[in-house]
Amino acid sequence: MRRSSTFARQVLLVRVGRRDGDPTTRTDLVLADRPRRRYGLDRFGRSHLPLDRAEIDAVMPVSPALAPAVPADESPAMAIPLLPGARTPARRMKFALVNACTLASLMLGINAIFVAMAGQTRVAALLLIACVAFDGLDGALARKFGVASPFGAQMDSLADMCSFGLAAPVVVYASLAGSAPTGAAAVAAALVAGCAAIRLARFNVSPKDGRFFCGVPTTMAAAVLALTVAIGLPLPPTVQIAGVALLAFAMVSSFPYAKLARLLKLPPWVWFAPVIGALVDIRLTFALVVVGYLVSGPLLWLHQRRTA
Repeated sequence: MRRSSTFARQVLLVRVGRRDGDPTTRTDLVLADRPRRRYGLDRFGRSHLPLDRAEIDAVMPVSPALAPAVPADESPAMAIPLLPGARTPARRMKFALVNACTLASLMLGINAIFVAMAGQTRVAALLLIACVAFDGLDGALARKFGVASPFGAQMDSLADMCSFGLAAPVVVYASLAGSAPTGAAAVAAALVAGCAAIRLARFNVSPKDGRFFCGVPTTMAAAVLALTVAIGLPLPPTVQIAGVALLAFAMVSSFPYAKLARLLKLPPWVWFAPVIGALVDIRLTFALVVVGYLVSGPLLWLHQRRTA
């Protein structure tokens, strides 16, 4: 009990000293006034070890304002290389070429917006088709040259959002201006932009499937919208708006859609029908191909559920 009361008085002195604004002096006074006895037991069998600062701080911890400042780590941050692997001049040139294709797609998308605002919607649609070509080219070159990187993947995603998530709906809205209700056209264009953002974000964080896309890819959706404006499908404005909204929802759907590499493995006679149809009526053939591709997703989904 005597040791407990003595310890309590010392802590009380520390508390009073801290309230007075000079904790260091009061604590040092307590430690200085403590009898400097040799370690051991007194005649009553009690320990009379000297009270150290750790015991006092355990009962009455120092407030953050009075705590000693810890020096911050001022070491420079480690820069992450944009190109992983060997950074030889040849690989750097290849890396620059791939990213130049990505930037070309981005610049074409920006100019498509400017041209569409000027009223030249078909020219803007052709610029979007060029965006699709450069978007496919940068990925193919990155795989061929072996310079694929996380930086390139992020660059490609941002360029796709600009060209296919923003430029494509602007071009569609400009093409529908004057023939369709302004509010309905604006809603359909906004749906394309929002669904494209969701589609790209989901693609970046989802595991990759070498056979199918989960939903219609933004590149495919932008190509369909650009070709629709370029060839001028003779459809009523309400049907065009409904088609744009349907394509937007198809991008964020969970239906599996075959990739181009898988489509190229189809028998040659399957490709003859669209080619011959395009020679007869390119607009009708294009509409049938788009509808067939959109319907293939739900059909594949039903087939996978039955065979699972």
